[in-house]
Amino acid sequence: MLKTRVITALILLAILLPILYFDYFPAFAMVVLVFFAAGAWECFRLFKSPRPAVWAVLWTLAFCVILFFSGLPSVRPLYVLCVVLWAIRFAPALALGLPRAEVFANRLLNGTYMLSILGCFVAIVDLFQRSPLYLLSVMAVVWVADIGAYFAGKGFGRHKLAPSISPGKSWEGAIGGWLAVLVISAAVAMSVGLGETFELRLYSRWGWLGFVGVLTVMVVASVVGDLFESQLKRRAGMKDSSNLLPGHGGVLDRIDALIPVLPLAALIDLWLAAP
Repeated sequence: MLKTRVITALILLAILLPILYFDYFPAFAMVVLVFFAAGAWECFRLFKSPRPAVWAVLWTLAFCVILFFSGLPSVRPLYVLCVVLWAIRFAPALALGLPRAEVFANRLLNGTYMLSILGCFVAIVDLFQRSPLYLLSVMAVVWVADIGAYFAGKGFGRHKLAPSISPGKSWEGAIGGWLAVLVISAAVAMSVGLGETFELRLYSRWGWLGFVGVLTVMVVASVVGDLFESQLKRRAGMKDSSNLLPGHGGVLDRIDALIPVLPLAALIDLWLAAP
């Protein structure tokens, strides 16, 4: 299992690192389209939608139009909508539960979650166009939170965060991930010669108070995104969203925590850019 996981990771890195290093947008856009199509297909499977492949193709065509033919028009309303959906619909579902798979409310939830995935991928493209480093600096917040939570949970985890959804997660792990993000992000913000990063821009415009506040909200959003996908998988009776990435599960398993965070970060970036 570990060998398979490592091989898959190396293949993905061999594809992505040259694209990021050379900042070649057409190749990046094609990779993003492939991952979006896979994520869309997994999403419709999680919601027990009939003909998930057909729906995935339709959503991918819509994303393709946005990506290649519209030149990414003003995306602020999409980011705002994604943030609102997470705040008033997806996060409360962790406590209130999910609708049954056969009712209309489930199809509506399916559509809104798919919209949030679209917002996530639009944000990926938007942040990449600023610079590959800038995109990575945003995504690193989620990765550091996840890694920090894992080790803190292993070492100190005593109190379950959401036992009915994801028994392995603890409050101690979540707090450890949050502290890791603050420490690593502060180091990135203070690094000389690294280049423009989200952390540096955040600190430069809003100071330490805004820095800590925004990163705290992003960490909370990443935990909610992870738990919500776990809740969907538990309802669907699936361990992973798919087996498209051997050793890692599916695309949604890799980006679940990024789905609420990236539109939020892209919206904050627009505010940071305001005069």
